[in-house]
Amino acid sequence: MDEVLAAIISPAGELRPDGLRGAGGRPAVDVRTLTRVLFERLAELPPDAPERERVRAALIEVNIPLVRYAATRFRSRSEPMEDVVQVGTIGLINAIDRFDPERGVQFPTYALPTILGEIKRYFRDNVRTMHVPRRLQELWVQVSSAMEELTVLNGRTPKVPEIAASLRIPEEDVRACLDAGRAYNAASLEAAQEHEGGLALLDRLGYEDSALAEVEHRDMVRHLLVQLPERERRIVMLRFFANLTQSQISTELGMSQMHVSRLLSRILTRLRTGNSWEE
Repeated sequence: MDEVLAAIISPAGELRPDGLRGAGGRPAVDVRTLTRVLFERLAELPPDAPERERVRAALIEVNIPLVRYAATRFRSRSEPMEDVVQVGTIGLINAIDRFDPERGVQFPTYALPTILGEIKRYFRDNVRTMHVPRRLQELWVQVSSAMEELTVLNGRTPKVPEIAASLRIPEEDVRACLDAGRAYNAASLEAAQEHEGGLALLDRLGYEDSALAEVEHRDMVRHLLVQLPERERRIVMLRFFANLTQSQISTELGMSQMHVSRLLSRILTRLRTGNSWEE
C-alpha cells in the first residue's frame, strides 16, 4: 500500500497527477486496486489530518472515468456533456464521503447509483421543460433513493414491486414516478436529428396509412349489408368472410349452385350501386 501511495502522493504531501496517469492517459495502477488502497489509507487517518484532503482528492481523480461513463447515458439530452460530468462529480464526492469499505461492496457498484441519482436530480430540478405534478416530483426523490439503496443491497437494478415494497406505496405510484422521471425535455418535431442523417422527427413519424382510404368504403358496405334479407346477407358472409366457394354455399343452404351464382351477382350489383335491397 505504501508503494502505491508513494506513487501518487509526493513527500511534501502533494498529489502527483503523473502518478495517477501513465502513458496514454491510462491509470498507472489498476483503478480498483488504487481505490481500495486509498480508502484503506483514508480509514487510517484521523479526521483532522491534512493528508485526508489529498487522499480524498486522489479518490476523486481516479474515479472520474466512472462519472464520465455515467454521463454518457444522458448524451441524448440537450445539456452540454461537461455540465453533466460536473454534476455527476458531486455525486461521486458524496459517494466517497459515505462509502464504508467494511460492507464488502465494490466502490463502483456503490457509487454509480449515487452518481446517476445526482445527474437525474439535476435534470429534474433544473432542466425539465414538461410539467410534472409536485406530488410525483417529491415522491420521485424517495423512489430514486430507494433504487440506489436496493441496487447496492442486491447488486442489480431493482424491480418495480421491490421498490414499492420498500417504500410501502402502490406499484402504480412507482411506475408513475419512473415515467415522470423521464419527462425532461420536449423534442421539436421539426428539429433535425443528427444521428438520423439530418431528418426531422416529423419526417420519421409521418407515413401514409393505405387502410385509411378504405374506411369510408367499409362503413358504406356495412350500412348496405344490414339492409339485406337474412338469406342474402348469409350468402355474402359465407362467400367473402368464410371464404366458401359457390358450390360449398349451395350445399350449406340447400340450393343449386346456379341459384347461388345469380343471387351473388344480384347482391353485388346492388352493393356497387349503393342502392337498398329490393325484393
